[in-house]
Amino acid sequence: MSRIWPLLLGMATGLGFRLAFRGDAEQALNVMMASFMLLVPVAVGVVTVYAAERSRRRSWGYYFLSAAGANLLFVAGTFAILIEGLICAIVAAPLFALIGGLAGLATGAFFRWRGRAGPGSLSIVVLPFLFGSVEQHLPLRDRIDTVTAARVVAASPEQVWQVITRAEGIRPEEMEDAWMYRIGVPLPLSAITEEHSGERVRHIEMGKGIAFDQVIVDWEPARRVRYRYRFTPESFPAGALDEHVLIGGTYFDLLDTEYALEPAGNGTRLTASMSYRVSTHFNWYSRFIARFLIGNFEATALEFYAYRAERIRADGSR
Repeated sequence: MSRIWPLLLGMATGLGFRLAFRGDAEQALNVMMASFMLLVPVAVGVVTVYAAERSRRRSWGYYFLSAAGANLLFVAGTFAILIEGLICAIVAAPLFALIGGLAGLATGAFFRWRGRAGPGSLSIVVLPFLFGSVEQHLPLRDRIDTVTAARVVAASPEQVWQVITRAEGIRPEEMEDAWMYRIGVPLPLSAITEEHSGERVRHIEMGKGIAFDQVIVDWEPARRVRYRYRFTPESFPAGALDEHVLIGGTYFDLLDTEYALEPAGNGTRLTASMSYRVSTHFNWYSRFIARFLIGNFEATALEFYAYRAERIRADGSR
C-alpha cells in the first residue's frame, strides 16, 4: 500500500485542479490554459513524490513512474466521472505523463539534495492558479497549417473523381483505421456532392448525427476540387464531439480541403491537402497532435478512394 497511496493522493490532487479549471474559454480558469496543461501535471508529480518520500526513500524509477502514473490515473479519472471526453483524455494523457514523470524526477532529486521531503515544496500547487490569473488576459494565438499526402491509384482520373464526388454507404472497416476515429471521432457515413440554388456543395454525414457541408470553391472535373467548410449550430449535436476539439470552435477549425488528380501511367496520382487552424497557448503540442491526426486521416482517406476507384475499374473491365 505504501507504493500505491501516493499515486492515489496525486490523482486526487489532479481531479481537484480539474474541478477548479472547469470554466469555458471565456471564463477565468479553463482546462485549455497552458497553466493547466503544463503546470497541473507538475503539481500532481510533486504531491505524489512528496507523499512517497514522507514514509521512506524511493528509487529514481519510482519517482518517474509514480508521478507519471498518478497523472495517467488523474486523466483516466476525469473520463470515468464524465468531466472529460475520451478524445481529450487520450490526447492529454501522453503530455501529462511525460511532464509529471519529469517533475517527479526533479522533486526526488531536490529531496535527496535537501535530505528530506519538506512541506514547503507543496507550495508549487499554487502556480497553476497564479499563472492562470495572468493567462486569462492573454489572447489565443492562431496557427494555420496545411498537411499534404499523395498516392497513386490504379484507376483513371474519371473513376477516382466519381468516388470523390459521391461516396455513399461508407462502411466502418473502410475508415476505422484512422486514429481520429479510433479515439472517438464518429465515423463518416457518406460524402455526396449536390447542387442547391446554384451552389455546389459536398454534404458530409457522420455518426452521432454530425452533418456539415464542404462548399466547392474550385471545380475542374477529373482534375481538381477545393472545398471550404461550412458549419451550422446543428452540425454537431450535443455530445457528438468533445467541446475542446469541436471543429469550428475556439481552439480548432478545418479551413479547406483540396484534391488534385494527375494522370500517372495507367493510373492517377491523387493528392490531398487540408488546411486547419489551432488556437491555444500551447500550439507547439496542439499543432503536433493536429498534424499527426490529419496526416493519418488523409492517408486513410486516400486508401479509401483508391480501394473504391480500383473496384470500379475492376468491375468495368469484366
